[in-house]
Amino acid sequence: MEKHKLMFYWNNKAKQALHTALNVQPNMHKAKNVILFLGDGMGVPTVTAARILKGQLAGHSGEETSLVMDTFPHLALSKTYNVDQQMPDSAGTATAYLCGVKANYGTLGVSASAPRSNCSESFGNEVTSILYRSKQAGKSVGIVTTTRVQHASPGASYAHTPDRDWYSDADLTPEAVQNGCRDVAYQLVHNTEIDVILGGGRQYMFPTNVQDPEYPTTMGNRLDGQNLIMEWLKNKKHNSSQIKYRLFEPKDCRYELDRDPSMDPSLTEMVDKAIKILSKNPKGFFLFVEDKGRIDHAHHAGRAQRSLHEAVEFDNAIGRAAELTNEFDTLSVVTADHSHVFAFGGHSVRGNPVLGLSRSIAKDNKRFTTAVYGNGPGYQIGADGVRPDVNETVTRESQSSSNNSDAQAPVPLGSETHGIDDVAIFAKGPMSHLFHGVQEQNYIAHVMAYASCVPPYEECKLPEYNHAAPVHSSLLLVLLGALIYFCTF
Repeated sequence: MEKHKLMFYWNNKAKQALHTALNVQPNMHKAKNVILFLGDGMGVPTVTAARILKGQLAGHSGEETSLVMDTFPHLALSKTYNVDQQMPDSAGTATAYLCGVKANYGTLGVSASAPRSNCSESFGNEVTSILYRSKQAGKSVGIVTTTRVQHASPGASYAHTPDRDWYSDADLTPEAVQNGCRDVAYQLVHNTEIDVILGGGRQYMFPTNVQDPEYPTTMGNRLDGQNLIMEWLKNKKHNSSQIKYRLFEPKDCRYELDRDPSMDPSLTEMVDKAIKILSKNPKGFFLFVEDKGRIDHAHHAGRAQRSLHEAVEFDNAIGRAAELTNEFDTLSVVTADHSHVFAFGGHSVRGNPVLGLSRSIAKDNKRFTTAVYGNGPGYQIGADGVRPDVNETVTRESQSSSNNSDAQAPVPLGSETHGIDDVAIFAKGPMSHLFHGVQEQNYIAHVMAYASCVPPYEECKLPEYNHAAPVHSSLLLVLLGALIYFCTF
């Protein structure tokens, strides 16, 4: 009897999934709004591990849990390499998925004709982002990030620079100063009128004689004497009460596990605020949402616990955005810029903590964690060639208290590296079916531009979604099919 119940359970789940797949209809309307969710460093293993962790935090075994992004009907893979390097970075990749052109490692908003750190050769090679083009089309635009707003991923939406590390004018090289290149913070204020900016990065906005409002011992680092926040407010065309500019930390925002809710908002709260402001524009909006990391930063430190909690919060923010928008007129895209050399495996029972131990013993007669890194600071083999043992107590303490334990790694590096593997693209909403197969990363920007009919696809001729229109016949067929199906079983 038990055998038949199990067979029915899995057959029934498969039939439901098949029924859903058979009734997926492409949305051929124009996207009024576009939201790009960027999980920096969120490779497929990170997505899977975050799924299990999210379920386990809710008291389940975890494997059967679905992330919000898992429910998006269309899926593709993105090839992440930079023009000049097999292992990508966040700057060259951001130029691809935001500007539609692949670029060199470490460069922002310029084509691959611009070598890194060469100011003079960057002029004439600028490329514009989907955010910029959406603003030119009359839409409201916003940036939400858990990193500094001048960092590589958000930076490609407004900046053109041959070096991602030129955060403020204090970082410019003599050659850059001589040839007139501007730092990323300066370009944030002067290049594009951005309606909502939420994240970190106060330090690059203030001169050296201005104290940070939250940390009195921290000073600004601008050498030109400019207070860019005051400059930004002064230059706005509309009243400052209609815009939102808030930087919560001198550099990156705190990890979700360290965040003080009374002081700093969560990513979900920032997304909520941004969408409510941007939605006031009848022409629609473009919103870039990034959890840099702080999925990416924690992976670099070999701290999987922090990274996966960031990924769970990232998925929560995606869920909140879904509650505030309409799938019929809003294209939502979730992807990553690159992966990491993070993996988890080994022998483990169903429901094993995602950061727990394997039930098997290695050849050195010691236990090992199922989550590991290919390289990084987690290398712990001593001069005698002996690997330290791990046990459930050590693993449990690393997850519940310090959250700072380095996961095991076989190659000693000060910082774990990015991966070279493809990353996933999840999509729903107007024209989301265009995300299919294996694509070059710059394809993402072109789909978003085409779906919203902004340059170079302003002649796309896609029909507007009519909120007052009657229910489409295809939807009636879906509802009828669902009713027949559930009455049958």
